Amino acid sequence: MTADRTPLARTELAGLLTEVAHSVSGILTAEYPTAASRSYLHPVLGALSAGPRVVCELSDRLEGFVADDPLPTTPAGLFTLASYASALGWLAESLAELTASVDRICTRVGIPTEPPAPAFAAPASVEQNSEFDLAFGALELAAIRTAAEAAGLAPVDYVEVLSESLLAASRITDACMEISSGLLEDAAYVLGEATDHVWIGDGPESLPTLVRSLLARMEAAE
Repeated sequence: MTADRTPLARTELAGLLTEVAHSVSGILTAEYPTAASRSYLHPVLGALSAGPRVVCELSDRLEGFVADDPLPTTPAGLFTLASYASALGWLAESLAELTASVDRICTRVGIPTEPPAPAFAAPASVEQNSEFDLAFGALELAAIRTAAEAAGLAPVDYVEVLSESLLAASRITDACMEISSGLLEDAAYVLGEATDHVWIGDGPESLPTLVRSLLARMEAAE
């Protein structure tokens, strides 16, 4: 049996998108304890630990949004649903890319493995590589060598995997910021400008921000 339910007000729809935006941006401030032996993963562990939980929570909430309304039929409701679904899909894809990047880093350093034997330590010729030394100051070199020793890696290898970790962290940061910003823009549109005619036009401006962004990315990739 299907019960008639009052569609959500625009203030509620905007509030929903705003809450999702805050959940996504919260991924970037998540902390995760990092052992000294895995310090090169510190830039990504917070997002890696918090991201899947946020995706699950948002997926459950989306199911509830669709089930409780039931499926939105008003223009504002459909606009909100499209924005929400786009954000969730984009976030899930970005986290999958982050997971793949971390997996490559772990494979490169041999995780999971037994604690490295002393023979794994880099020879003196690598430790004192002139090009490597010239890239950092004395204090930086000392810090890198200390961190690399704790991780059982040669300093040059440590710098490389840390760089990969920082790059992955930068990518998930950019994605979360763009998703959160797009959601907030759509929330403001639903609240301040949306009318009964929202999302009816033929032009791209009638689409949610993230949908337009995704379409632009697809066109650029062609």
